Amino acid sequence: MDDQFVIRVATAADTVWAQTICDEMEASAKSRGTGIAKRSPEYIKLKMLEGKAVVALSKDGEWAGFCYIETWGHGEYVANSGLIVSPHFRKGGLAKRIKQEVFALSRRKYPNSKIFGLTTGLAVMKINSDLGYRPVTYSELTDDEEFWKGCRSCVNFEILTLKERKNCLCTAMLYDPAQDRERKIQNLLSDTEESSSDL
Repeated sequence: MDDQFVIRVATAADTVWAQTICDEMEASAKSRGTGIAKRSPEYIKLKMLEGKAVVALSKDGEWAGFCYIETWGHGEYVANSGLIVSPHFRKGGLAKRIKQEVFALSRRKYPNSKIFGLTTGLAVMKINSDLGYRPVTYSELTDDEEFWKGCRSCVNFEILTLKERKNCLCTAMLYDPAQDRERKIQNLLSDTEESSSDL
């Protein structure tokens, strides 16, 4: 896999793929029978130009995958959104590698922000879990109205509205850097105590 793809922060040269990315996002959601917040090619291009997107290309220069970053609540929250892999390159672990790269980009750009996502996909839930996300209630996500407006184009928006935005068909997942630091400190202390007791 390592020699098949180039996975990197998107640049202005990658804006040529914006329409393809949008078309594939919509087609993928339809084939799964799930909802999706629609994105425009202009929006995808903007994320690329802002340095807030990751693109995967095959060694032949063919578009293979994409994901982008959005910030909410004045930077308190970050979402890694729009993860999509070209049908030609699915089932080979590329989605996981793209997600790892966009997660790392988010941590570099916004080291103190909570990173969250909404998904209906079991594969994405597994990837998120491996990165340190945990399932949470919707109340733990951003209350930024602009984020929730993105759900209006989803086929399940009526469900979200009826449930007063407390839950929907998507699973909410959150990575909290403060909790992650605390967990690492606790693990370090536990390891130190075990080492001391072995002496």
